[in-house]
Formats: sequence, structure tokens, C-alpha cells
Amino acid sequence: MDGMLASRRFRGPIDLHTHSTVSDGTESPAEVARAAARAGLGTFALTDHDSTDGWPAAASVATREGLTFIPGMELSARLDGVTVHILAYLIDSTNAELAAEIELVRHERLLRAQRIVESLRDEYLLVWDDVLAQTTPGSTIGRPHIADALVARGHAPTRSAAFATILHWQSGYYQPHYAPDPLRAVRLIRAAGGVPVLAHPAARGREWAIPSDQLEPLIAAGLAGVEIEHRENTPEGKKHLRELAERYDLIVTGSSDYHGSGKPNRLAENLTDAASLDRIIAEATGTEPVYA
Repeated sequence: MDGMLASRRFRGPIDLHTHSTVSDGTESPAEVARAAARAGLGTFALTDHDSTDGWPAAASVATREGLTFIPGMELSARLDGVTVHILAYLIDSTNAELAAEIELVRHERLLRAQRIVESLRDEYLLVWDDVLAQTTPGSTIGRPHIADALVARGHAPTRSAAFATILHWQSGYYQPHYAPDPLRAVRLIRAAGGVPVLAHPAARGREWAIPSDQLEPLIAAGLAGVEIEHRENTPEGKKHLRELAERYDLIVTGSSDYHGSGKPNRLAENLTDAASLDRIIAEATGTEPVYA
């Protein structure tokens, strides 16, 4: 252990969950890296939804700012109709099977967004070009961009307000999209040399945490950890997740889930300890951290 700690090259504090304009953040990958430096971080991961396109720019700025960069992604999955997000750290972004699955998920996200806009047009002044105006070329288009378009049109004051009202899952405008089941997602991440961690699995209370009888197959397939310290996890859910982490020796992470101005989440508001990142790096075979 002492030798491993002595050879550690990354710095703290550590935030392993951020988003850029490549998915639904409001800052470019380079801007996220600069914001991480201003927030006093020593290490951060860029984990855009279903995309790794932001890695090069984020890594380049991170090294100039003296930060360690952890390449990551947040892969969409679905379990019994409920969205499950899995953070994929240090994957090989050129892995053919994972790349094909990501492309399918991104395409389905696009089609879902178009269907939602079509249904909204009956009640709200909104067209597809309004949504495109909220994106950058190549970004993973999703509901946050529709929310931003609704704000731009004056139908909601903020993105969060749009999700709480017009785009709420009970509003009648929600539509699902294809995503792999979590077991397949975990296997794809591991096959690409990555380390899978469940993102904010108790965001809707303990009842939304994956039940133990469904968690065990994920662990057997290679699920490495759970993101516990996250502002959307409930206190009861965190307690349950800590019990599961201890029982199954899972890696525990904490993160901001930073989206720029797209969410109130602030960089470094929740952090991952060095020992947990050590375990992630030790298990990864897909790619390596980018050290300053």
C-alpha cells in the first residue's frame, strides 16, 4: 500500500462526474477544465452522456492547468422502464462493440427528442430549429436541450423549471428511448477495459436504488462501484447504498455532476477520495489518466 501511495501521480481534490456541451452541459470541454482548476480541483473526469468526443480538448487544457484528467462517459441504460446511468471510467473509446452501442443510443435519443418536440408543438410555440440552436455540432441531443429551447422561447424560466413542469415524466410529453439494460452496459464497459460505477442510484429514494437481487448479477458482470455523495441521492438512499457498498466491497465515489449553468450543481461540492480513484485506475485497462 505504501508503495502504491508513494507512486500516485494524481492530485486531489477529485471530482469524477462533469458534463460539457458535448452532451447537456453549458460549457465546452475546455471551459469545464478551466472551471475545475478555478474550483480548486486537482483531478476531474469528463463524463458526457454517451460520448467521448470532449476528451481531447478537456485533457489538453487540464494538463496546462496542472490537473489530472480522467477520461470518462455516462452510459445510458434502462431497467424495467427506469433510466439507469452508468459512469464508465478509462474505457477504450475505439472499442467497436461499445462504439456501436453508443451510436445507437445517441440516434435513439435524437429520434426521441424529435418526437417530443412534435408533441409539444400542439401547445407550445417550439420547432426543431429551436432545439438545434441550444446544441453544439456533434453533441448528444436530449431533453435538456428541449428544456433550454423552452426557456429561450419564454415557456419556462429555467431548465430545472422546464423539467419540473412541461417535461415532467407525468406531463404527457415524456417518451422513452432505447438504451441497453444495465447488465449489458456493464459488460460493454468492462469489455472496453473500463470501470463501471452506478451514477446517483438513489436519486429518487431508496426504492429506486437497484434491488440487491438485481445488483448481484451486475457485480458479477463487473460493476465496480456506486456514486453515493451526490446532491440528488436521498439520505435514506445513501445509507442503503453504503450498506450495499460494504457488503459487496464496492468502490464509493462522490461527485458534483456539474453541468455549468444547466444545473445548480457546483464543482467540488462532492468529492471522491484518493483510495477510491486508486482502485478505479488499478482496475482499468482501456486507457490511462492524463497526468499534468
